Amino acid sequence: MDPYRFERSQALFERAKRSIPGGIYGHQSPMLLTTDSYPYFFSRGAGSHVWDVDGNEYIDYMCSYGPIVVGHLNPRVEEAARLRAAEGNCFNGPTALWVELAERLVALTPFADWAVFGKNGSDVCTWAIEVARHATGRPKIAVAEGAYHGTHAWATPVANGVTPEDRANVVKFRYNDLKSLTRAVEENHGAMAGVILTPFRHDAGHDSEMPAEGFLRGVRELCDRNAMVFVLDDVRAGFRLHMGGSGELFGVRPDLSCYCKAIANGYPLSACVGRDSLRQAASEVFFTGSYFTSAVPMAAALATLDELESTGGIERMRELGETLRDGMLAQALRCGFEVTWSGPPAMPYMSFKADQGRHARIKLFCGEAAKRGVYFHPRHNWFLSAAHTEEDIRRTLEVTDEAFAAVRKQFGA
Repeated sequence: MDPYRFERSQALFERAKRSIPGGIYGHQSPMLLTTDSYPYFFSRGAGSHVWDVDGNEYIDYMCSYGPIVVGHLNPRVEEAARLRAAEGNCFNGPTALWVELAERLVALTPFADWAVFGKNGSDVCTWAIEVARHATGRPKIAVAEGAYHGTHAWATPVANGVTPEDRANVVKFRYNDLKSLTRAVEENHGAMAGVILTPFRHDAGHDSEMPAEGFLRGVRELCDRNAMVFVLDDVRAGFRLHMGGSGELFGVRPDLSCYCKAIANGYPLSACVGRDSLRQAASEVFFTGSYFTSAVPMAAALATLDELESTGGIERMRELGETLRDGMLAQALRCGFEVTWSGPPAMPYMSFKADQGRHARIKLFCGEAAKRGVYFHPRHNWFLSAAHTEEDIRRTLEVTDEAFAAVRKQFGA
């Protein structure tokens, strides 16, 4: 198979740079990918596949960086969105779907008594820590070093334009290091409103790290002893690992949990669910947006949850992820590579130990896969969707065999 070509994609990017700063900015910037191996622009998607503007087809293991959980153009989701759009989307107030979706999320999430809605993960993560501060009357929030909780000033990984004052009340600790967190709380005694963390560590550019035995339970107990609010940032993992929230998979129940990404299969929506003890504080922290009540994404969300439940989507993602893992690890072993495979099966990431954080081999590997129709990312965890098939995995393993061979040719075993 000839490597893919990207003439139209590159021409569009040159045009974009003339009218848009950077052409494509943020996490979708091509600067994070492998030069001349990836398209910059896409035209359509169907199921587990996407097509770029040059007509090249890919098995999609990024799923739009997480939102696509039941497949591009899933019929149940698209029909629900179409029917709702025919009646209108954005009004002076919410539709009945506002109530129906909140009730559904509360029913699904064992600890939750209420829900609120936004548009982005950044929205609900920032609002959640504001609720924690208001509820406790304290200013400081504990955040794991390197963790990503959105693009607002207190959390953005790129601090250009951010002032020290924006981060004055953020206290850092090391993920999976309960002593580090305990020390941070003790050093800020009486000032800690809460802690926000992801259910497992999935920082970009690093191997994923599952919670160590007792870590999340220890965080829960520390928050209880110090009357702090435990916020789980389930934006990336929510509805890929467990229908009741990722905390249920890992045996912990927070006070607030933030959802986005997969909640509406690509339609713009986020949510925060919480305990009754925080209901009053939640009602008093101002939170609004012109599109927060939009009906079409809520119809899509309800249909997405239906699809996941009725088809066993979460179990399917886990099973196919395990098949992909086993196949690629066997290929790496045959080629003499030491690799690290990390993260849950539905959200894996692979790195080459010889790269030692420099990403040279994984960038070549992912670039070679992309040129052959399999879309991975060299610095971000990957995603499976419930639309992936056994045939997708079979074809992917054919491509990854060639990609490993290309790495071996350039770098040796």
